[in-house]
Amino acid sequence: MGTYVELPAVRTWYETDGTGDPLLLLHGGLCTNDTWGAQRGDLAARFRVHLPERRAHGHTPDVEGPLSYRDMADDTAAFLDRVVGGPAHLVGWSDGAIVALLVAIARPDLVRKVVAISANFRPGPDSSVSPEMFAHLTPDAPDMAMFRTMYEAVSPDGPAHWPVAAGKVVEMIRTQPDIPTADLGRITAPTLVMVGDDDLIAPEHTLALYRAVPGAELAVVPGTSHALPMEKPDLVNRMILDFLTNDPVPTLFPVRRSQPART
Repeated sequence: MGTYVELPAVRTWYETDGTGDPLLLLHGGLCTNDTWGAQRGDLAARFRVHLPERRAHGHTPDVEGPLSYRDMADDTAAFLDRVVGGPAHLVGWSDGAIVALLVAIARPDLVRKVVAISANFRPGPDSSVSPEMFAHLTPDAPDMAMFRTMYEAVSPDGPAHWPVAAGKVVEMIRTQPDIPTADLGRITAPTLVMVGDDDLIAPEHTLALYRAVPGAELAVVPGTSHALPMEKPDLVNRMILDFLTNDPVPTLFPVRRSQPART
């Protein structure tokens, strides 16, 4: 079961599970907490897992005006301050990973480690292997049916609000984010960049993200797409848990990490 918390900008639904150090699971765009079903149990066995649903997603209502990743990052920081009461690990997938990176840049005091799964730091058309798909991404497109079903089942704004909410999210994905690599270079939290080997995010873009975040680690999950947490959950979960619970091992022939991480 979940509950609401009144944050400064939006009444936010969240769920909790497990005990231990705090960890936030940040879902993807147009998704709900249900998409973390394959991760929730494994992570809750080790951590106190918090699962907030962002504005215009799941049980959390829409707000006036356009959506932005930076506003969602501000909401997430407010959630960490008010509900968690301090720093936590951030595990984000897709849009949730963008939010995690923005929080790590703006509020390093609230972030322990970051796992950014299938993240992009430039708008969808600029970071995808299929930029043409964004021209046909509309609320009533056949590819949106699964997301529409999730939304209509739980949204407090009602099923009729789907075209409005989905249109805002699609516009955000088409035009955002725009995170300068210099800002990524300010991230101090240990970061794992994870991606599918057949991901929607172009491999060159993922490499650019990996190279921009000081000391970041990189995991390419074989035989997976943009939905890698659902496609190979056991492998993805093991990688997340290993990264969050262990210190980096000394490597024999360091190249990229042979110099101290930038600050």
